[in-house]
Formats: sequence, C-alpha cells, structure tokens
Amino acid sequence: MDLSTILGIIAAFGLMIVAMMTGGGVLLFVEPASLVIVGGGTIGATLVHYPFKEFARALAVGKKAFFHRDEPAKETIEQLIRFATKARKEGILALQSVMGEVEDTFFLKGMQMAVDGQEPDELKVMLDREIDYIQERHETGADIFIAMGTYAPAMGMVGTLIGLVQMLQTMDDPSTIGPAMAVALLTTFYGAVAANVVCMPMSGKLKNRSQEEVLRKTLIAEGMRCVLAVENPRIMEQKLHAYIPPKHRESSFGKKD
Repeated sequence: MDLSTILGIIAAFGLMIVAMMTGGGVLLFVEPASLVIVGGGTIGATLVHYPFKEFARALAVGKKAFFHRDEPAKETIEQLIRFATKARKEGILALQSVMGEVEDTFFLKGMQMAVDGQEPDELKVMLDREIDYIQERHETGADIFIAMGTYAPAMGMVGTLIGLVQMLQTMDDPSTIGPAMAVALLTTFYGAVAANVVCMPMSGKLKNRSQEEVLRKTLIAEGMRCVLAVENPRIMEQKLHAYIPPKHRESSFGKKD
C-alpha cells in the first residue's frame, strides 16, 4: 500500500468535506446529473481518444499508485553481487540453486537465460528490449490519466453550459432556477476535482513508479550481463553504483563509496 497516495487523497478530500460541512452540509454538493455528465463524459471522450484495450490496461496500471512494494536499488545490487560471487566460484549453473530466492519475473527470466547459456551481450539486448516495452506501456497509462485530467474540466464546462441553458429557458419559473444553477456549478466543481485531485496526481505518481521500476530492471539487466560475463564482483558493483545516487551507494565488500 502506497501511504503517500492514501494520505494525499484523504487530506485533499478531507479538507474539501470540512469546507462543505461548514457551509451547510455535504449533501448540497451531491448532484447525480452532474456526476453523470462529468464521469460519463470523461470516460467517453477518453475512449474516443484511446482504444478500449489501452484504457483497460491504464486502469490496471493505475493500481500501482495505490499498491506498491518498495524495492530499494541497494538491495537489488547486493543480491546481484551475491549471485555474481556464487557464479564466479561455482559456475553459472550454480544460479539454479538460488532461483527460489527471486520473486521478480524479470529477474528470473534473466537468470534462466544465463543458465541456458545465452551470450552476455545478447542477454542484455533482450532484457533491454523488454524494459523498453514496459516503459512504453507505463507511459501510455500515465498519458491516459493526463487525457482524463484534460477532459474532466472540459466536461464540467459542458455541464455548466447545459445548466445555464436550462436556467435561461425557465426564467419565468423561479423554482427551477436553483436546481439548474446547481447542475451548472457542480459540474465545473466535479470536473476540477477529478482533474486536479485524481487524474493529474495519479499520472505523476505512475511516472515516478515507472522510473523506479525501469531503474531496477536496468540494474538487473546490466548485473546479469556482468554475472554471465564472469566479471569481478567488485568491478561489477562499481558499474551498478553508477546508476544510483552517491548517498545510496554501500559496498557489499565492507567499504562505502
């Protein structure tokens, strides 16, 4: 569970609810017609922009904003160094005995390729190609949330225009002015909230998560290339440390960079 995402949503909606309650109650801001206009219109416009398959995939990727297990790059490097040391002493086939320690499917794929006798450079090329695909998929998911954040305020404006037209057509009946104005204003409100509290922040979080995942997989790809090439673990560690900030570099050999 991503605590920052949960706390951010609770804080944003919590403050809005408190402001609503001080002005007469939350129910004043509940308008089903406005919700349908903004929610349905945003989804509809997004489906026009993107294929349904991409939209459904973006929703699946969106879960990463809420459910994410932090895997520090330092731990990945330490694991790679341990495997490199084992392979250097006992041979590449010795990696079969430690595959059970690895849960990441990308990492397992790299280890299996190494055990199967893949050439170091070919292994790196194949893993890099998969990283490119993962990055492209994540970018598409983030772009879809940006699109939704763009369409939501626009649909709110459409709802506002609908409400104003309805209000102007019934000016002779004062009892209809209030409900029509409520639809007009609340659709703008819903669109702004959907864009600036949900869609845009989720897009930013997904981009950050993508960068973290790509970094980890890049470390794995380079590390497995070094393992397969039977490079000195100390030299391998120095290469992998180049991918992370200096403050996170801690040597597995008892020295700090």
